[in-house]
Amino acid sequence: MDIDAVVLARMQFAFTVAFHIIFPSFTIGLAAFIATLLVRWRMTGEEKFHRLARYWTKIFAVSFAMGVVSGIVLSYQFGTNWSRFSEVAGNVVGPLIGYEVLTAFFLEATFLGIMLFGWQRVSPNLHVTAAVLVAIGTSMSAFWILSANSWMQTPAGHEMKDGIAYPVDWLAIMFNPSFPYRFAHMFTAAYLTTSLVVLSVGARYLMQNRFIDEAKTMVRMGLGMVAVLAPLQLVIGDAHGLNTAIHQPVKVAAIEAHWDGSKPADLILFAWPDQKAGKNHFEIAIPNMASFIITHDLNGLFKGLKDFKPEERPPVLPVFFAFRIMVGIGVLMIAIGVIGAFLWARGRVFETGWYLRPLSYAWPLGFIAILAGWWVTETGRQPYLVYGILKTSDAVSPVTFGAVLTSLILFIAIYSSVFSMGILYINKLIEKGPQGKSAEPPDALPSRPLSAAQGAARDALGKKTLGPAE
Repeated sequence: MDIDAVVLARMQFAFTVAFHIIFPSFTIGLAAFIATLLVRWRMTGEEKFHRLARYWTKIFAVSFAMGVVSGIVLSYQFGTNWSRFSEVAGNVVGPLIGYEVLTAFFLEATFLGIMLFGWQRVSPNLHVTAAVLVAIGTSMSAFWILSANSWMQTPAGHEMKDGIAYPVDWLAIMFNPSFPYRFAHMFTAAYLTTSLVVLSVGARYLMQNRFIDEAKTMVRMGLGMVAVLAPLQLVIGDAHGLNTAIHQPVKVAAIEAHWDGSKPADLILFAWPDQKAGKNHFEIAIPNMASFIITHDLNGLFKGLKDFKPEERPPVLPVFFAFRIMVGIGVLMIAIGVIGAFLWARGRVFETGWYLRPLSYAWPLGFIAILAGWWVTETGRQPYLVYGILKTSDAVSPVTFGAVLTSLILFIAIYSSVFSMGILYINKLIEKGPQGKSAEPPDALPSRPLSAAQGAARDALGKKTLGPAE
């Protein structure tokens, strides 16, 4: 592949959006989790829910800040690197992003301060309400952003005049053909990602014998969500795939590495797609199974890559492998949920080390799946930026190779340092754990030196130690 300004601009946007997407996908689910904890605290009066809410709010604040910072950069790139895209699609995409700011972001910003700093400054009911509204705001933000992205995948509700898209029907634009499936798929992925992080942290504390009460609560809540959402995501993903087969058949052909549309398609478990030769090497496949999944008929036919002109085909190799990474992680999540639910029903989930130990390292799985899914969605749309309307090569600004390369290098350097520090700080917060009364088991509490009287009492009673002097 020849490296030119267009390729560099794509690399720059891919790099910055890959950093950005992991933070909103985490905070969408985390805001709902914190709100749930606070509601349960108000309903039950159990302090462990309050401690956990305060603990996860600190992590939410860091993640939210990094998401906002990285999102601002993306907005500027529309003007600096993709001005032709802004010209052609700005009448549609611009207002959708603007609605996200006016509704979702303003709602989040208004009540975020109360959620972060109102623990001892406002009434408990107001604080809980603020947390719920922040959770609603993050969901609304996802609604508008996914609506804009879905329109770029399946444009609707517009008309073209002199190569410029003008809105005609805003409801058709917002609820374009792929939006319901894309929103459900991404929203569920965000909740799954957060649930797996919560579950993983709870498993980590149980393995360390720390914060036992809080850890069990995290495992229960995280595992409950994973056990329900992971199988549900399989159903949503299948419906999303069928919708994609209707509106973006070339993307499905690339996902399946299906070349010849005149024959039923095999479900390829592994292969090395050769785009130049138009075939797969080292193929391991289940005969006719892809046809059954896409058409619900073992002998059903759908378009292959050779049914499209070579210049209309997306890069097959990255789409093919990214999809299998996403699906593989999804199957692993289902296994985590099913096994965990079985152990929970048997009353052994908190004591089963062979399950908890690997689970404590499973927190990145959701993020990897989201990045792989985003890669399938965006790379599979190529060569179009707005499907069927504007090609990526026609959307780039008249910028020089050197200018894009310089900014890309700077982005890599700055992002690597700033976000590494943010992630390390989040890890320190996790290591520190929830703080507050009875957050640690008694034998883990630090004690002050014993007085002579205390030492004599300890020896007389034969105890290991006494608590801190009152």
